Amino acid sequence: MKAFSLFSRYRAATAALLLVAGAGLVSSCKDYLDVEPTALTTTAAQFSTVSGATSAVLGAYDPLSGDNTYGTRLSMYYPYDTDELIGSSGTFDTGRRGIARYKAFSSNTEIINPWNNLYQGVERANICIANIPTMALYTTGSSADTAALHRLYGESLALRAQYYYELIRNWGDVPAQFTPTAPEQNFRLPNSDRNQTLTKLIADLLIAEKLVPWRSQAGLGNERITKAGVKALRARLALQRGGYALKDRTMTRASDYLDYYAIARQECADIMARRTEHTLNPSFTDLWRGVNEQRRDVANEILFEVGMAGSSATGDSKLGYYNGPRLNASTVYGSTQGAVTVVPTYFYAFDSLDVRRDVTIAPYQIPANNNQAGVALNTIYDGKFRRDWHNPPLPGTNNYLGYNWPIIRFADVLLMFAEADNEITSAPSAAAVNALKEVRTRGFGGNATRAALGLNTATKADLFNAIVNERLLEFGSEGIRKYDLLRWNLLETKITQTKAALNLLRTNAAPYQNVPQYQFYRVVNGQVQWARSFYRPSPAATPAGTTRVNWRQSIDAAYVSNLQPSGTSVTIGTTTTISAGNGMAAEYIPGQGKELLPIPQTTLDTDPALKQNSGY
Repeated sequence: MKAFSLFSRYRAATAALLLVAGAGLVSSCKDYLDVEPTALTTTAAQFSTVSGATSAVLGAYDPLSGDNTYGTRLSMYYPYDTDELIGSSGTFDTGRRGIARYKAFSSNTEIINPWNNLYQGVERANICIANIPTMALYTTGSSADTAALHRLYGESLALRAQYYYELIRNWGDVPAQFTPTAPEQNFRLPNSDRNQTLTKLIADLLIAEKLVPWRSQAGLGNERITKAGVKALRARLALQRGGYALKDRTMTRASDYLDYYAIARQECADIMARRTEHTLNPSFTDLWRGVNEQRRDVANEILFEVGMAGSSATGDSKLGYYNGPRLNASTVYGSTQGAVTVVPTYFYAFDSLDVRRDVTIAPYQIPANNNQAGVALNTIYDGKFRRDWHNPPLPGTNNYLGYNWPIIRFADVLLMFAEADNEITSAPSAAAVNALKEVRTRGFGGNATRAALGLNTATKADLFNAIVNERLLEFGSEGIRKYDLLRWNLLETKITQTKAALNLLRTNAAPYQNVPQYQFYRVVNGQVQWARSFYRPSPAATPAGTTRVNWRQSIDAAYVSNLQPSGTSVTIGTTTTISAGNGMAAEYIPGQGKELLPIPQTTLDTDPALKQNSGY
């Protein structure tokens, strides 16, 4: 058990609350409109003491964790496929593969249940927001009581913003309600304009950031949001509000977008000015080892994370089990699915000396003999969450490893600042360039000279492109890339470019002319040691004492043809085949509107005022 896990201590204590303050939304199978509001007398009792209000707010945190939100779906189903990672491989289906391949269905339970859970979170936050400021103790209590209640109110505003942010970036114009459900309420909630909703949430977060303490004043771990977390969340929502969004199958941007870039820049600057509160962990490797070993991040790089605990579908995560390297009944490390794989060209997006590559990407699996075995380029795994890094080792088949989900890191603050500043200024500023370089230099183990090679920040366009690339390298498998590309209106471009690049990789054409056809490894102390460079052609013969894998050879004509929609006739070289459509973003067709998910049919059936997203 994590020594600093807030929710491992409170989850049992708040079980009763979840029946009370959850407004009847305790089952993820219930429709989001199927609510049973809390009785007035019960609510009054709940919010008569600081401890009762604290339990209510902890109940509002609770839907962040578990399978239907950041434990699996929002972290490992929804953010893919992109130019970074591929969701569960295979032809699209009515479940998770339909989401990854951009051919989802409104009847998909993998869409229905997360939608419902997010609205559970909204409802619980609304109850807290409505009741905490009306408590007598909020204004007339002791200084300790009023400080605690002001903090709880700020946290509730932040939680509601986080839930709505997730709803908006996945579904677009979603229903927005900012009060608890009344007993007599007859729901006829229409689609709310996302920009109006985001504007309201950004204003809420300005209130919240004045109410919650800095991390040093809170004396807690990362699982309750503090001032820097609220500010970073406000910056993130501001960039969402200032970015592009899909409306009726067209990507559009509001004319006032620069106002929101200015908000993001200021919020990030405020956080950057408090380096005693948060900064970069000097070691990218130690940062992610710490996540897997469940150690406290002493640098406080993680501003806000979702606490996971309890080995249950409602409170824990499958991070490191569903994703990460494949473990096949290892008697030491246990078993995993290894369902998320890396786009082969993503491996080669990293410089050979960028330490982030070998943390973000794991080119091995572990069979029953407990020794690593190298894998081909078409089956390399994401690596930031790895069961074999769990401390202590966790053998067996338990799906839940207790790994928290980081929502915002200080590296994101630096790069958001650089992006916002660059958008506003007429030319790249030293502050923006330095923020970018700080992240990049850490990625090269502190070697600023090597980090600067090939980095072009001369013009606004150059700096923007550098930021786009740096965010690709820094945030792999953190559920960020897809949403970055959408707000930049670059998803279509990057998917198209990546499919073309995969064909260049297949044919050994520039810039992949030196990628080896085969790779070779030895196993030393149970770990793979690659015998040759990933950036030199293969030797004529297998080196003595090594095992060969079909490294580039695995990116063949069939692999490339399956990047096209299922049933498409594809000619590769002299061979014409029919695509199975089981590759990266295989069913993505520009202009269809599938960048957003469909609103669940169960919700549409009960809310006649709500319209389905265009394209479904």
